[in-house]
Amino acid sequence: MHVSKLWPISAVGPVVAVVLMASGCSAGRGATSDSAGPRATASGKAVAAPMTRAQLRALTFKDGEVPGVDKGGLSLQDPQPEDERPSFPPVSDPHCQAMLDIREGERASAVVYQVFNWKGDIWGGDSTLAAYGDGKAAQAFSQLKQALDDCHSYEGTGYVGKFKATLTMEQAPHVGDEAVRFRETVPMHMKQPGIRNEQFTVVRVGNTIVTFQKLNVGGKATFPADLVTRQVARLQKAQRL
Repeated sequence: MHVSKLWPISAVGPVVAVVLMASGCSAGRGATSDSAGPRATASGKAVAAPMTRAQLRALTFKDGEVPGVDKGGLSLQDPQPEDERPSFPPVSDPHCQAMLDIREGERASAVVYQVFNWKGDIWGGDSTLAAYGDGKAAQAFSQLKQALDDCHSYEGTGYVGKFKATLTMEQAPHVGDEAVRFRETVPMHMKQPGIRNEQFTVVRVGNTIVTFQKLNVGGKATFPADLVTRQVARLQKAQRL
């Protein structure tokens, strides 16, 4: 079973606590909203409201739509209420903390997490669908790219103690309006040797940002390219892009 997206940075999941020592999630979650409908600016121009959590959930994958996943192998999760979130100190590099916050949808108005549990893969993967107000997704993505220019490694503290993550940029796919891809590696606890390897693909699609995350330990993680393309296409269609 793959680690829940609801756990904060360096949280442990239900598989192996030591192995899941650095999930990359930040300590908090952005506020979500289910409000909808256009609004008017000072100039009178109608501005589309951000997509709601219900709309995001409707765009995720359903049973039978993902190859290699048995019935029940997909699950959806909403952010935890703020008062139920475990708290950890910020990571050592503020640029890296900004990257963590954006890829987890901290600044979004609505967020939905989807967990993928493939047959024969105990590590699995997940996606984060985050909706923003007009123009705010582009601003957040610009900040993400700036943060990645300066974030090369960071140290943090989680349930099982301190850890250090190293980032490596990779070639981004040609999908959505703009995209970045990078990999994080974390040396494991001495009692659980190996390297935690996690790939992140972050794509802006109009006023949404979707992050695809794939984990492996002792091997190289890669999120399926066809799922990235299909999810992006759904977000484009929903926003009529």
